[in-house]
Amino acid sequence: MDDDQKERPESLLPYERWIEQALRQVVAQAVEHAATEGLPGGHHFYITFRTDFPGVAIPQRVRAQYPREMTIVLQHQFWDLAYDRENRAISVGLSFGGVPSTLTIPLDAVVEFADPHIRYGLRFQALDQEADSEEAEPETAEPEAQEPAAPAEPGQVVSLDAFRRRTPQG
Repeated sequence: MDDDQKERPESLLPYERWIEQALRQVVAQAVEHAATEGLPGGHHFYITFRTDFPGVAIPQRVRAQYPREMTIVLQHQFWDLAYDRENRAISVGLSFGGVPSTLTIPLDAVVEFADPHIRYGLRFQALDQEADSEEAEPETAEPEAQEPAAPAEPGQVVSLDAFRRRTPQG
């Protein structure tokens, strides 16, 4: 039996949680940068989040349409983008059906973040694992008058599985 097949003891340290929290800070930094400097060049963000997560504030009619998960696109028509460090939450103004709305999204509600311009993305573990095992692709809610996004190309998605329980080679 080689080293990869030997059973290893469970870690008493929460490495996976620490890695995930560190990668969520990448999302926070990207949002903070875009909020203060704008989105340079062709950069734009797709943010997928759990609409049923505590602290998510979205219009009720949008929540009814996306009761579990939705994706917003931050590209051309959004305003008041901010990251609240104290509450660890993203806020942004978007229009849905011509009605301006402010969304508040706790960082822990984010399940995916992507910048398709450079084919970069992060995926996070959902907090409700049982329900996610049957989850289909999230629906995308694009703000009114948003230009359609280009077809997604296969990109660089960093999966946390790549960092989990590797045995030393030797």
